[in-house]
This record gives sequence, C-alpha cells and structure tokens, in this order.
Amino acid sequence: MKHIINCLVENQPGVLARIVGLISGRGYNIDTLNVGPTADSTVSKMTIVVPGDAKIIDQVTKQLSKQVDVIEVVELTNRRHLERELILVRVGVADNTQRAEVLDLASSFNATVIDIQKDSISLQMASNQGAVTEFLRLLQPHHIIDLSRSGVIAVGRECV
Repeated sequence: MKHIINCLVENQPGVLARIVGLISGRGYNIDTLNVGPTADSTVSKMTIVVPGDAKIIDQVTKQLSKQVDVIEVVELTNRRHLERELILVRVGVADNTQRAEVLDLASSFNATVIDIQKDSISLQMASNQGAVTEFLRLLQPHHIIDLSRSGVIAVGRECV
C-alpha cells in the first residue's frame, strides 16, 4: 500500500538530502517526493509517497520526527485529505482523427490543452494519482512523446 506523509521542515540547505538519505538508507523506496515553500518562508512542506505496510510507515514517521530540521510529520493516508498530481504530457498525432480522439480523451478527464503543433498536442492535467495513471494508460496508444509528473501533493481536511 502507498502511504502519503507530509513533513514540515526548516527551509535550510541539506534538509532534503538528509530526509531522502534517512528513508533510502533504511532500504525503503520513495515513489514520489514533492517539496515546496509554505506561507512561512522559513518552512517548506515535503509530501512523500512511500510504499509499505503499517510497520514500515510507522518506522519512517518515527525516524522523520527525530530529525532536528523536521517540525511536524503527518501520515495522511488514513485521514481525510485532498491529494493531487499534475502532469504535462505531449502526445503525437498523425492526423485529424487521432487529434480528435486525444482531444475527446482529454475532455473526459478534464485535461487542458496547453499547446497544439502540427504533429502533437500538449496537455495538462491535475487529479488524484489513480485518475492520472488511468489517463496516461488510455493515452499510450497515441504515442506519448514526453511526460512530466509532479508527484503527489496533499493537504489534510479538518472535520467540521
């Protein structure tokens, strides 16, 4: 099972390397890693997707919490949360029929056309990881020329 972990960390050089080293040094894999600034310029948020069972995730979160530069660690997988992944994908189209098929598929997944060339279409899509994976699976027959995935970002939802 994949687990989503959010870490608030001090915005200091070397923090990212230490966190990645801590996780990979224990033999655990990182599926996606996204780091970005927060409203406070001294703090960054890391969203880490790690596969494993509850024991592995418990170990990872405990080890992360012990790090000096880590302010907070929250495992979001079993909590109410919102998650998104952004992709940019360029798809080859040989003719108007293929172009129409790609545009219909994009419309079905709420993807946005960001560039059209003679022989390709570039799309942008933001959704949960499952929808992104399914969209890309359906695009495969149309020849994906280039692809960039942001990795998962997530925020918790408060119960009201």
